[in-house]
Amino acid sequence: MSSGARRSAGAGVLGGVGLAAFLDEVVFHQLLHWHHFYDRGTPAAALVSDGLFHAFGWVAVVASLFTYADLQRRGDTVRRRLVGGVLAGWGGFQLYDGLVQHKLLGLHQIRYGVDLLGYDVAWNVAGGVGLVAGLLLLTRPSRVRPATA
Repeated sequence: MSSGARRSAGAGVLGGVGLAAFLDEVVFHQLLHWHHFYDRGTPAAALVSDGLFHAFGWVAVVASLFTYADLQRRGDTVRRRLVGGVLAGWGGFQLYDGLVQHKLLGLHQIRYGVDLLGYDVAWNVAGGVGLVAGLLLLTRPSRVRPATA
């Protein structure tokens, strides 16, 4: 795999992780008030944890954009690898959040005071679909263009 393909995939994964973190933070933490990143402590700890989580997401997005800009400047962007990386990063983060943070560590749940099964299934299936789609794009062999006469 070329350096441009590897860097495109890396930029995509960082962007996907950052996008997933950003959407989770803005939609579920700030707009809907369903949970905080860390719900097992005081309200102050929950607010600080949300701030750190938000900062993490933005660092990932900014790093991704700088890498993408450099790839574009060099003419080395491999769009399929970039998109595959975004999907894999988003889906992988979504699954990690749903399975590890929600269930294994119990840092927070998607929502409180409701039956979680439907939320958990939707959250994890969406992440799984994104991860599989991204991995398919990342691992699919490149098409060889036929020589023209």
